[in-house]
Amino acid sequence: MTTPCPARPVLRDVGGAVAFLVCVAIVAAVGSVAASSSSQQYAALTTPPWAPPPWLFGPVWTVLYLIIALSGWLVWRRAGSIRAARVPLGVYAVQLVLNMAWTPLFFGAGRYGIAFAEIILLVVAVGCTIGVFARIHRAAAWLLVPYAVWTLFAAALNGTIWLLNT
Repeated sequence: MTTPCPARPVLRDVGGAVAFLVCVAIVAAVGSVAASSSSQQYAALTTPPWAPPPWLFGPVWTVLYLIIALSGWLVWRRAGSIRAARVPLGVYAVQLVLNMAWTPLFFGAGRYGIAFAEIILLVVAVGCTIGVFARIHRAAAWLLVPYAVWTLFAAALNGTIWLLNT
């Protein structure tokens, strides 16, 4: 009696996890570069009293990005292939692109109104991602709820900063 070699599925799973981590790391890197070059600009803005301290954003986003990668990987793994998960991972990719675009708009370009419109699209895209992920992997969908909540908070903060500084 022979037993199947688990190496191939393990390597596939590890490779998939690395791919999701790399994709999310690229999004995080773009955000980090855009935000780090504008810390003085942000400090000069009028912010609401409920705005968190600037040092909090880095740790929160680090945790959220790890959760975002894990969630995408879980859906891909459950579906069995990129092709089988084409629609959910397409929606996932859209929210990643919107996530990546927001930081340069807000911090890099100082375009608070455009950034606000863009983050509203991001909130919708995250909600759609949760919806399509729930059909494949409920836990993956639930993992994105903190991301959705934080993005809603960021949208409220973005909108308020835009109003206070125009």
